[in-house]
Amino acid sequence: MGNIIKLNASFISYGNAVGKKEYDGPLGPRFDMHCTDDRYGKATWESAESEMQRLAFNCALAKKNLKFEDIGALFAGDLLNQCVGSAYGLCGCNIGYYGLYGACSTCGEGITLASVFTTHGIYERCAAVTSSHNASAERQYRNPIEYGSQRTPTSQWTVTGAGAFIIGDGDAGMVKIRAALPGRVIDKGINDCNNMGAAMAPAVCDTLVRFFRESGTSPEEYDLIITGDLGYEGASILRALMAIDGYTLGENYTDCGILIYDKRLQDTHAGGSGCGCSASVLSAYILPEMRARVYKRVIFVASGAMMSPDMIKQGESIPAIGHLLVFEV
Repeated sequence: MGNIIKLNASFISYGNAVGKKEYDGPLGPRFDMHCTDDRYGKATWESAESEMQRLAFNCALAKKNLKFEDIGALFAGDLLNQCVGSAYGLCGCNIGYYGLYGACSTCGEGITLASVFTTHGIYERCAAVTSSHNASAERQYRNPIEYGSQRTPTSQWTVTGAGAFIIGDGDAGMVKIRAALPGRVIDKGINDCNNMGAAMAPAVCDTLVRFFRESGTSPEEYDLIITGDLGYEGASILRALMAIDGYTLGENYTDCGILIYDKRLQDTHAGGSGCGCSASVLSAYILPEMRARVYKRVIFVASGAMMSPDMIKQGESIPAIGHLLVFEV
């Protein structure tokens, strides 16, 4: 029995909300909402992140005149302890709630589960929502931004952003979700919390190689292969690892962490990261480009470093994962 999950689901709607740095980047005009001070009217960074989730979800609903009661289940997660960004942000929706933690891969995990539930008729519609906030993530995983520590060249900039996706059966929307391949936890001994790309690249390689071998397809058969979020460092490592396994990633390959910022002008070092990175790029760029038929067949791999600050302090390395989805028009 194969590991690829065959799906018959589609994107009904999607919405996003981002911070100032993200809006100032190359994709700025494509985002639905942005805030000039990253606070979204809230007193704390964590509350601001919850507000981004709430706004992104409501935006996705409003685009199709949907209400809370039209959604059967919510699959949501973020980077904060106990996924409080999601719990507080989506509290009061009165929708069945499944809290997820997949680190930066949460977007892919949520879309996969929502697609499985709608494909098999458990719910007519589901939602997948996720977020990250630069200030709240830095405080939790490394140092508060007020500390002013020097960032290494391999470090990535946690995206302040949220993305929400409404998913229904295969006839409900133009962009179809055809298949998924869950990632496996891979640990190659990387223990540098400032080099997430190196930790995640082997997990993404494992998923891609398994998918190509099982599906009998090759990279050049897809209009776009996009990972999220390896950044410049991880994307370079992924190309090398894939070549070792006999697969060449050509010009049709890129990464959400590369697309969201201007490396030359924005000083984000190795690119973007965080749950909000792939979620905002997918909702603001990839799916609209597919609706415009710029891309007709896409592989999307959401990657995540399952890092715990306490485990790093105890000398443990960083396990990672990469969840794959296939989209088609």
